[in-house]
Amino acid sequence: MPSPFDQSTYQVRLDWGGAGLARLAAADVVVVVDVLRFSSIVIDAVASGVDVDLAEAEQWSRNGAALAADASPEATVLIGGLRNASAVARAVQTIQERRQARTSVAVIAAGELEPSGALRFAVEDQLGAGAIVLALSDRGIDHTAPDAAVAAEGFRALRGALRHMVGASGSGRELASGVTATARIEAVGLTPTTVADAAVVDAVDAVPVLREGVFTRFE
Repeated sequence: MPSPFDQSTYQVRLDWGGAGLARLAAADVVVVVDVLRFSSIVIDAVASGVDVDLAEAEQWSRNGAALAADASPEATVLIGGLRNASAVARAVQTIQERRQARTSVAVIAAGELEPSGALRFAVEDQLGAGAIVLALSDRGIDHTAPDAAVAAEGFRALRGALRHMVGASGSGRELASGVTATARIEAVGLTPTTVADAAVVDAVDAVPVLREGVFTRFE
């Protein structure tokens, strides 16, 4: 029997972390949203023509990369954030047109992992997920679960204050304090994206897609 929490009756779904990914019904597309820093770094790398190896990403990302790795191999895994929300929606629409069938979308907000392994709510991931859900709705992919609708309306209401919200969040303040994995990120040849840049909506037109263990540009 379907679970009341699997959101299977909706086309666009949203949940948090690995437990949320497992809780949702299987979807045709999984969008991983880990704004600070996984999503933004991978988005910017792919936009500049650099592919990103999943195994290398797992060395510096405790949550976003793990979610991408744990997604069903039958799903198309995309990486989304504030910086490419509209591009993600366009990619989902393209996938749906190619499939010639209604395409379900699971938007997974990564949140942050505490040292204990407990999941912590992350403002920036709520906003990033909401931006993507709203962009999907604008393209007519709008049979949206309540969880996703709340995120979308939160983003709509707060769009004018994104830089402040992301910078003042716990994750943003942590990065500003220097508690980062910058050395590990740079060790695999990637450039960290600043907190301020991570909060810029639709800054790039690229969407990373996971193919055979590598994030490449969706075409």
